[in-house]
Amino acid sequence: MSKQRRTFSAEFKREAAALVLDQGYSHIDACRSLGVVIRPCAVG
Repeated sequence: MSKQRRTFSAEFKREAAALVLDQGYSHIDACRSLGVVIRPCAVG
């Protein structure tokens, strides 16, 4: 049983990076802010 991977647009990736780099969010807080659910094993 294979799972589909989500794909994210370049704009979404820029927004996520800006939250971390420009606004000091942790990667977990940035994900939460953008509505992305992450699994513990996917963090890193």
